[in-house]
Amino acid sequence: MKLATGRVVEGKVVVDGPPFEEGTVVTVLSREGEETFELTPEQEAELLLSIAEADRGDTVSDAEVLRGLPRRRD
Repeated sequence: MKLATGRVVEGKVVVDGPPFEEGTVVTVLSREGEETFELTPEQEAELLLSIAEADRGDTVSDAEVLRGLPRRRD
């Protein structure tokens, strides 16, 4: 999984940093104005812990995440 930021230029998302490979499927999450959110002290502590883990490189691969998701049975 890769996280990137960018801006919309002439109707297209231009990513900061190295480009994604051609054909990469992406999800775009956009801020709406000056939107904010509030966390409880417990949620903030959990978020800061998660950020510190990511900064250390203590992450899970996308394949591992997908393996942990329940399978849909049609």
